[in-house]
Amino acid sequence: MLLSLAWLREFTPYTGTPHELADRLTMLGLEIEDISNPFEAIMGVVVGRVLTCAPHPDSDHLSCCTVDVGGDEPLAIVCGAPNVAAGQLVPVALEGQSLPGGVTIKKGRIRGQASAGMICSESELGLAETRSGGILVLPEASQVGSSVAEALGLDTCILDVSITPTGPIA
Repeated sequence: MLLSLAWLREFTPYTGTPHELADRLTMLGLEIEDISNPFEAIMGVVVGRVLTCAPHPDSDHLSCCTVDVGGDEPLAIVCGAPNVAAGQLVPVALEGQSLPGGVTIKKGRIRGQASAGMICSESELGLAETRSGGILVLPEASQVGSSVAEALGLDTCILDVSITPTGPIA
């Protein structure tokens, strides 16, 4: 049985670590098979704010954006999504980040323009099975530089609990 730690905390006043909870549940007769983070692959993806968005000079479908990701200075990112616009809060994969599809982000040039990251769609983050028509626009309450998993309220700790044949000890 898979249990979300965030869900459990809605019903119990537990404030300890997942491993401490696993130890307590084991002492009650439950077997904890695994503690996992189903969104581990996107934990390094951050919230960014698109500051500027202009048409790429050598393309009819690309945009040249500057994006604040909470660092010292904004990043230049070339984006191919039709729905990207200045002012949006968006998920940004930074240099070195590997995405669920196996793509690792590198700095480079796209049709002559510098690009130091990737503005992501739901499918690129592994949050949707089908390819979407554009980037994921995040809620306005999201904090620039914070984790996208946090901004979306994703359950980042799942306990895989196996109930023993005799059941828990009371």
